[in-house]
Amino acid sequence: MEHNTSYKFLDRIDSPEDLRKLPMEDLPEVCRELREMIIDELSRNPGHFGSSLGAIELTVALHYTFSTPYDRIVWDVGHQAYAHKILTGRRDKFCTNRKLNGLAPFPTPSESQYDTFTCGHASNSISVALGMAVSANLKKEAGRHIVAVIGDGSMSGGLAFEGLNNASATPNNLLIILNDNNMAIDRSVGGMKQYLLNLHTSEGYNRFRNAMSKQMAKWGLLTDERKNAIIRFNNSLKSLLMQQQNIFEGMNIRYFGPIDGHDTTSLIKVLNEIKDMNGPKLLHIHTVKGKGYKPAEECATEWHAPGKFDKTTGERIKQSTEGIPPLFQEVFGNTLLELAKSNDKIVGVTPAMPTGCSMNIMMKEIPERVFDVGIAEGHAVTFSAGMAKEGLIPFCNIYSTFMQRAYDNVIHDVAIQKLNVIMCLDRAGLVGEDGATHHGIFDIAYMRIIPNLTIAAPMDEHELRKLMFTAQKPDMGPFVIRYPRGRGFITDWKCQFEEIPIGKGRILKEGNDLAVITLGPVGHRARKAIEKAEQEKNISIAHYDLRFVKPLDTEMLNGIVKKFKKIITIEDGILAGGAGSAIIEFMSDNGFDDVKIKRIGINDRFVQHGTVDELYKICGLDEYSIYETIMLFSK
Repeated sequence: MEHNTSYKFLDRIDSPEDLRKLPMEDLPEVCRELREMIIDELSRNPGHFGSSLGAIELTVALHYTFSTPYDRIVWDVGHQAYAHKILTGRRDKFCTNRKLNGLAPFPTPSESQYDTFTCGHASNSISVALGMAVSANLKKEAGRHIVAVIGDGSMSGGLAFEGLNNASATPNNLLIILNDNNMAIDRSVGGMKQYLLNLHTSEGYNRFRNAMSKQMAKWGLLTDERKNAIIRFNNSLKSLLMQQQNIFEGMNIRYFGPIDGHDTTSLIKVLNEIKDMNGPKLLHIHTVKGKGYKPAEECATEWHAPGKFDKTTGERIKQSTEGIPPLFQEVFGNTLLELAKSNDKIVGVTPAMPTGCSMNIMMKEIPERVFDVGIAEGHAVTFSAGMAKEGLIPFCNIYSTFMQRAYDNVIHDVAIQKLNVIMCLDRAGLVGEDGATHHGIFDIAYMRIIPNLTIAAPMDEHELRKLMFTAQKPDMGPFVIRYPRGRGFITDWKCQFEEIPIGKGRILKEGNDLAVITLGPVGHRARKAIEKAEQEKNISIAHYDLRFVKPLDTEMLNGIVKKFKKIITIEDGILAGGAGSAIIEFMSDNGFDDVKIKRIGINDRFVQHGTVDELYKICGLDEYSIYETIMLFSK
């Protein structure tokens, strides 16, 4: 389905080459049309709104200045890449963005040659782009420019600093664009600073600098060692005049800016003047999230991904929550505050997601005990470990897919010392439209092989509250609680706290012919499938909630394998190394060779984007697929 609105310029732009044919004075209108198209489409088909509106002028300037796709643009995260998609041949398919079999939610090379690298997790763009820049040098690809576009939020990630550190010491001509839409990493005010900005981005200055560089090289004076010394001297002089240090120039990365990221003409002028300079360089631009749409400009957090809205009034279209179970994250946030009020050792830690995980609830009432550490998952875990070592009880909430980035920290800094860090993995399982980079399907497999961990998955909101209460008890050690994105199942969710015995599952339904063992909320789909199967076939099915992946309830499993010769395991995660694998290992180790097991979960694959219900059906985890498996396996 193509877009319905007609656009004077966009309808004629099928690639950046078409964009580059336009005179520069037409580009502001191109930006206006892009903004109109994104607002119109996202009002009906939700996506990442504010970031994309804020990067429109930058996107146009980049594709106008550089010869993409030969020149490489590496986007960080990809939240800001909708204008990029529209300008690179995907305009008429933009209405399928984030839909099943439609455009991917983030740039991916499998979709377009203009998407130079997979992105979805933050802070990798500088490292990726540096690798491409070094490759271009080694392959002698003359004139190939490499650009990394990174937001100020992503700059808090350790990988970004590792990339900067390597870029400062490796021969390259990388251009890093710091898209600063909130926090000024390098504040610059006053006339002298503006003078230095103009000087360093002026065509005359650059001609003079390049001419002097060539002459000094010709005289044999500009060796690599002397070149770095000259840059350091220049940076020191600038720091003295500006009365402030610049972290980038301290690493021998030439710094330009900050400049207005919504002035397309100025952006193109500056990009043209610095793109051919030798050595790594960084252009710092200021932008506004949600630029051009007042509601988004005024409340950037809510309009990061606002869902459907009325584009005329700016009113977000929300379903009534009356009588509807709360989000799992809301139960977590309210329960954390409740526990923290009764236990002054409890602290909260989140890597830049206080609203996303609902830790903002505790942050509002007890701000001194909640720590937003920025996009720095590894640091979040080790920081939590440090507090735990001194007797505090950190609830470290990290989305399952992002916890992958802190794996060594969990092993080295938490598990070895048996520290009481409670790692709450939000968005565990299939998450829907954000796709392969965001599904939390690997945590069971990668966590359960680590010694000293307790790993649990609540089936509902009551179980989540009880597990959180249990985890903060003294001497519990490292505790992992995984729970999904979306709403729970119980409207009256605020149950009394009670401690759950570690490593103990529970029987949900007795049966005689077949046993179904589930882990987490997928048990609700299994329960409906079991009811349907029993109604249509003369079969008695038992249903068990495993509850703990580690330690396993060996007493319960012993009883199951002795009673049943057929067992089905169901989990919202990858099958390899998952809960079903743990049960098979238990059976093999204890000589139960005559029991047949059928595992239901996610096969060896990366799952695409789509609604959660669509993806559950594709992966065989929906109610009907589970029912079919039961019917076939019970024969």
